[in-house]
Amino acid sequence: MSYRTYRWTACFVLLIVIAINGCGQEKTAKRQSPAVTEEHHAHKPAAHGGIIVEIGRDNYHAEAVFEKGGTLRLYMLGHDESRVQEVAANPLEAYVTSGDEVEAIKFTLEPKPQAGDSAGQTSLFVGQLPKEAVGKAVKVTIPNVAIGGERFRISFQSKSESKDDHGMPAKVADKEEQTLYLTPGGKYTEADIEANGRQLASQKFRGIKAEHEVKTKPGDKLCPISMTKANPKFSWVIGGKTYEFCCPPCLDEFLQMAKEKPDEIKDPAEYLKK
Repeated sequence: MSYRTYRWTACFVLLIVIAINGCGQEKTAKRQSPAVTEEHHAHKPAAHGGIIVEIGRDNYHAEAVFEKGGTLRLYMLGHDESRVQEVAANPLEAYVTSGDEVEAIKFTLEPKPQAGDSAGQTSLFVGQLPKEAVGKAVKVTIPNVAIGGERFRISFQSKSESKDDHGMPAKVADKEEQTLYLTPGGKYTEADIEANGRQLASQKFRGIKAEHEVKTKPGDKLCPISMTKANPKFSWVIGGKTYEFCCPPCLDEFLQMAKEKPDEIKDPAEYLKK
């Protein structure tokens, strides 16, 4: 499937829904099993273009990434959202509801340890949404996640692909990411691949939090895709020149453009606030 067919998604307008049993009640003196926090805190967009989910009273976090085709990736994060959190590499039982459906459908998130995870531990879970929920706005509930000797309940909601457009593309799927970043084409050369460490964006930028600064001043570097303020942490060499982006999904889109429409790619110096 061509990347040009990817529908834009607003990676910072996805709604985070945090739910617990007894939300709004007074704290009890003894709490046996912490749940997702009662309070809603605003979070900035995450490194993989997903949504940040609070776990406990902001004790931990997770990043939920809904990919095309119904794949759900859940990255485990610490109290500091820029830190990776390892948990026991056991499957997570999850439930999903969509639209006006009341009955939840069970599915499983399997542990997929990332590079650097300790033996028997994982910082990533991956699962496939039931076919009935693919492409729809869904609410996912994970009733039991063990972190640091405590058990938590997580609930979050995605937003289905819609006409809402804030200039942020969706993250590409894993196999497509391999092809995108490790195969030359157009302005993107083998020399560029080597200059970027023969890495994928998800590897190089792992754990780095994206921030979309809409307010810019003259002279600021702009993300070539979203036209928000570029972040030097999200830089990539294309055509022998270094470009800066606001987040990895925008890099995905720009790199595909560099391959398919190289004549439309401008010099980095031209992506500046006038």
